[in-house]
Amino acid sequence: MIPYEEIKVPVSGGELAALRWPAADPRAPTVVALHGITANALSWATVARQLAGRVTLVAPDLRGRAASSGLPGPYGIAAHTDDVAALTEALGLDRVVLAGHSMGAFVAALAAVRHPHRFGPLLLVDGGIGFPAPTHLTPDELLTAVIGPAMDRLSMTFTDRAAYRAFWQAHPAFAGAWSDEVDAYIQRDLTGEEPALHSSCRIEAIRTDGVGLFDEEVLTAVRKLPVGATLLWAARGLMDEEQGLYDESRLAAADLGGTRVEPVPMKDLNHYTVLTGERGGREVADRLVALTR
Repeated sequence: MIPYEEIKVPVSGGELAALRWPAADPRAPTVVALHGITANALSWATVARQLAGRVTLVAPDLRGRAASSGLPGPYGIAAHTDDVAALTEALGLDRVVLAGHSMGAFVAALAAVRHPHRFGPLLLVDGGIGFPAPTHLTPDELLTAVIGPAMDRLSMTFTDRAAYRAFWQAHPAFAGAWSDEVDAYIQRDLTGEEPALHSSCRIEAIRTDGVGLFDEEVLTAVRKLPVGATLLWAARGLMDEEQGLYDESRLAAADLGGTRVEPVPMKDLNHYTVLTGERGGREVADRLVALTR
C-alpha cells in the first residue's frame, strides 16, 4: 500500500480527520473522495494506488467514523456536506472534483447543490441515486433494509484483529478480492481493547445518516446538480448477489434523462469491489484523472 499523510481540519464541534495521498507533481490537481456509511477513508486506498501520483487524493473519515468518531452530532447527510465544504476551504481548494461511494455519493451530490462554488464535476460510485422509502417500515427496519448485515457488525465485539480479519474475509463480496489495502481499510474501523475490539462507527451517526438518505433534499439532489456527474454502478450487490443496488430497470424508473448524470455499468463487480477491487479501482482512478482535465 502506498504511503499517505494523516491530516486534520477544523469543522463544527472539533476536527475532521482525513488521509492525503500526494501527487508526484505538487502542482497537480486535488480530488476529494467520500466513503460509504460504515466505511472509512482507507476504502479509497486501491484507487489511490491506481492514481499512481497523477493527482492528489484527499479522503476524510466522515463524522462519527474511524479517526473522526469523536466528532459530536448533529449527524446526517447535510452535516457531512458542511464538513466536506470546510475541508476544501481549509485546504484552499475551489471547484474540486468530488467523488463518493455508496452513501458518500449522496453526500457528494448534496454538497454540489449546497456549495456549488466549492465543487466541480462529480464521480458517483454505486450511490447517489435514491428511491422513496417504503412507508410501512420503521426507521430501524428501513436502515436494516439499506445496509443489512453491516448494521449488525456495529454491535459485535472481536477478540483480536485476526478475528476481525477472518470475519471480513468470510464476506462473499471479498471472495477472491482480498488485498493488503482491503485489510488496512477494515482494520482502520476497529477500536477498543482486546478481547472486546469493536467498530469505531457511532451507531447514532449510522442510524441518522441511513434514515437521512430518504430525505427529500437528498433524494432530489441529483436533479439539481450545477455540474455534470458520472454514475459508475455495480452490477452485483452488497453480498455479491446478482441483484445490485441499480440495474437498467431501476435507473429507467429513476428517470435520469432530465439530469446531468451519465450512468455507466460496471459488469461483474459488486458494491465493494467497484471501489476496492483492481478493475474497479483502476476505472475510478482513470475517471477521476479525466475529470480534472
